[in-house]
Amino acid sequence: MKKSDIPKVFELLKKDYEENHAPVVTLIAHTTKDPFRVLVCAILSTRTKDETTARVCERLFVKVKSIEDLYNIKEEELKELIYGVGFYNTKAKNLKELSKILVEKYSVKIPNTLEELLELPGVGLKVANLVLAEGFDIPAICVDIHVHRITNRWCFVKTKTPEQTEEALRKKLPKAYWNEINRYLVSFGQRICKPTKPLCEICPIERFCGKCIDKKNRSKPQKD
Repeated sequence: MKKSDIPKVFELLKKDYEENHAPVVTLIAHTTKDPFRVLVCAILSTRTKDETTARVCERLFVKVKSIEDLYNIKEEELKELIYGVGFYNTKAKNLKELSKILVEKYSVKIPNTLEELLELPGVGLKVANLVLAEGFDIPAICVDIHVHRITNRWCFVKTKTPEQTEEALRKKLPKAYWNEINRYLVSFGQRICKPTKPLCEICPIERFCGKCIDKKNRSKPQKD
């Protein structure tokens, strides 16, 4: 895939995205415009399926609506509320520590810089960039397994880790597409550009793909 292909590719990805379900963190961001909810949901979503994250977030936000609520809730009750997500015990502990920092250091506000977000418990590069992009609409490239896999499959980047992919995309991808790439490719990667046997025969951007993919992992066209 060439850099000149990007505008058309993203036009097609946007159409595909709008016709299908958005990732749960994006849905929460667009529904609430609340950086706090985006941060909490992003933390809960790591190593957890979207359906589970959505169910847990819905249950949690009935009780915990603000940073103050998170600060005041008992850790054991928080564990019960987020039960079901991966590593819920660790996430409950991190959320409690995070709430204390937000109250005592940031005057009950979510910081909006990458450096400050990365200092919060349970927040890695993926979560921090997701909060910047979805919570604050600040240009940021959130690279998860889908973005890493697909952009390498395109031959748009040639990297071995998500961190390397983010660095490469920052240099090559126009900033206008930074916030969009994660929300488009998560849904796309779950349905079409799968880890094994991607559905290349129904892919709307197949003609732009660099096909950096082992042919044995590609799906075969379906017979009528």
